[in-house]
Amino acid sequence: MTAGAAGRGLGIGDPERENAVLLGIIEATASGPGVEPLAAAVARVITEATATDVCFVHVLDDTDTALTLAGATPPFDARVGTVHLPLGHGVSGWVAAHRTPAVIPGDKTSDPRYLPIPELRGQDYTSMVSVPMLSEPYGLAGVLNVHTVDRREFGDRDVRLLLAIGRLLAAALHQARMHRRLQARERAHERFAEQTVAAQETERRRLARDIHDGISQRLVTLSFHLDAAGTLLSRGDAGEARTQLGIAADLVGTTMDEARAAIGALRPPVLDDLGLAGALAALVRELPDLEVRLDLDEQRLPDHVEVALYRIAQEALQNVRKHAAARRVVLRLAADGAGAARLEISDDGRGFAASSGGGLAGNGYGMASMRERAELIGGRLRARSRPGAGTTVVVTVDPSLTSEECAENT
Repeated sequence: MTAGAAGRGLGIGDPERENAVLLGIIEATASGPGVEPLAAAVARVITEATATDVCFVHVLDDTDTALTLAGATPPFDARVGTVHLPLGHGVSGWVAAHRTPAVIPGDKTSDPRYLPIPELRGQDYTSMVSVPMLSEPYGLAGVLNVHTVDRREFGDRDVRLLLAIGRLLAAALHQARMHRRLQARERAHERFAEQTVAAQETERRRLARDIHDGISQRLVTLSFHLDAAGTLLSRGDAGEARTQLGIAADLVGTTMDEARAAIGALRPPVLDDLGLAGALAALVRELPDLEVRLDLDEQRLPDHVEVALYRIAQEALQNVRKHAAARRVVLRLAADGAGAARLEISDDGRGFAASSGGGLAGNGYGMASMRERAELIGGRLRARSRPGAGTTVVVTVDPSLTSEECAENT
């Protein structure tokens, strides 16, 4: 639809046009589970059926804190996935934050909510309507914007129709986002399974090498010294025999230490001795230069959950010690008798920047490993950080959630 058509006053409010656009939206929602194809189809239908010049579909991202351009009419379709807007910023961010439509018939720059986005060339368009894509029980899915080159007086009926379109889209986008998250979760499980097998093989080789080079060799040497002590005793040389037995006793102590270390690599004995709360308290005692605050629930959890949470805390505290330059660490654990738990590790260290995808930049394998451990026990891990403001890692395990709910909240 051209700007000239928009200028001739072809309004959204025409009943036939309303029916056409609603039918087109329903057909678009049946196009498939992908967020971007759905948003692109919807943007195309709306501009063609409403005599507007351009349409943008901004979808709430997986962090629920920002909008991402998921669909647009040409030439802006090339910008899909590259435009991000935090909630509360710009007209679209304001609409998302307040769940309220915004109509600007002209002079957008005088509106305090307006924030120029160079990639979307807002200065080329005079009038706009922005509505939330909102429905029950799904909540906010994003924001739908239409623009015209020529001035356009959008009325209440126009806004109501766009809100109706938004409600239809909210349900479809919710399903598309859930499908995407489930796919991502499946890929993560596949990667984690591969990494787990590789890690197990690596660990087996390491343990085999350690046992061969350490424990086995010491046992051979121990046998030698015991044989020597027996020979010396048979000869009546008690003094030299005591020397050999002393060496053997030292070897027994060293071998036992190495055996404990090998067992600890498989399963931390401290979990059996002290429980998860006690094991976490023992972990932070390994950080003598830090001020530590503990708030630990002593409720026991299933073995596999305790092992995973312990390893996650171990990794997080190692990151604090190696990278954070922190002065203070807070470790909290809450649990209930039903197996639900919440583990939080926060520090006041240097922190690091969020990536463009809403995750944490520079986190390397450690953060991915912690997240995958959490997912393996049906939980989720979230991390918050910014430069100079420390880092907080939160792991939540809730056995009452279904697999779909876990995927949605990850």
